[in-house]
Amino acid sequence: MARVIERNLRRFNEIVRGRIRKDLKRYVNHGEMLGRKGGETVSIPVPNIDIPHFQHGSKGSGGTGQGEGEVGQPIGSGQDEGDGHGIAGSEPGRHIREVEVSLDELAEMLGAELELPNILPKGQDSILSKKDKYNTISRTGPGSLRHFKRTYKQALKRQISSGTYNPDRPMIIPDREDERYRSWTSVPMPQANAAIIYIMDVSGSMTDEQKELVRIESFWIDTWLRSQYQGVQRRYVVHDAVAHEVDEDTFYRVRESGGTRISSAYEKAVSIISREFPPAEWNIYIFQFSDGDNWGEDSQESTRYLVENLLQVCNLFCYGQVRSPYGSGEFIKDLRKLEADFENLVLSEIESKEGIYDSIKTFLGKGR
Repeated sequence: MARVIERNLRRFNEIVRGRIRKDLKRYVNHGEMLGRKGGETVSIPVPNIDIPHFQHGSKGSGGTGQGEGEVGQPIGSGQDEGDGHGIAGSEPGRHIREVEVSLDELAEMLGAELELPNILPKGQDSILSKKDKYNTISRTGPGSLRHFKRTYKQALKRQISSGTYNPDRPMIIPDREDERYRSWTSVPMPQANAAIIYIMDVSGSMTDEQKELVRIESFWIDTWLRSQYQGVQRRYVVHDAVAHEVDEDTFYRVRESGGTRISSAYEKAVSIISREFPPAEWNIYIFQFSDGDNWGEDSQESTRYLVENLLQVCNLFCYGQVRSPYGSGEFIKDLRKLEADFENLVLSEIESKEGIYDSIKTFLGKGR
């Protein structure tokens, strides 16, 4: 019975995950699960799934296929479904089920739906750590690591070989020499670590709506890159006319005003890289989000600084320009002049939440 239940549960979970995959674009664009994020799992709201089943009525009460009736005659109450208006009713509504999905599963779904290639880390893996693997058997060890199956088999072999085993009254009694224990070896594990630097314009022209776009897209970028690397470090930079390094919460909540100097953010990013992430040992990703508004002559200084410093050390430099009712949107035009010369420079225009899905594919679709 237990095996049947386990098999049915696995099948149900497959159905639920199939529903999530089907609606993944909606989840990506609207960020329905972002407020339900746990340590390594995300709780996703999906419509309740009704499994078809037979329902038996009272004995002798008749039913479909019994009694009088014509072909094609409706069965049941025959009432039309309501349109949602009117007085309160007593019927059940459409239920929502919270389904927990691991971030690894979510990344796998995202990669499959967007056809994202696995990332090939640049250079050699130069950071080593050790991981203990329980991959051997020992004759000694603590009771908590006793391997019952191996111990039983060893005792059975001993009794058979010694002639003390009675198949009519099978009784296996392990002695001290039969006991086997799980044991481990330390295996060196090369790590390809990634550093992600998020840069966001928080000047007066960036509204809360634009910041929400950045928040949703950043979540999915994080999810994918974490599935590709052993370790991911994130740093956050906000700027108006001056740049500041902040924590994640401040990154999404800070509200500034005033002018914009994008070059100040690039200088801060270079400072972070030189201080914490040597390019020879880290795969570096920078994701910049702005409405494209910049102070006059600073655009020329920004592109020069980008070419001479950041594009030389980054796996990817991704610039996402969000539509703002106040921003000029000019900066992406300056960056398009560099696109042909730098394969690691990727540009995306995000008009609204509906554009997040395609923007992620644009950013991560090259597998760098």
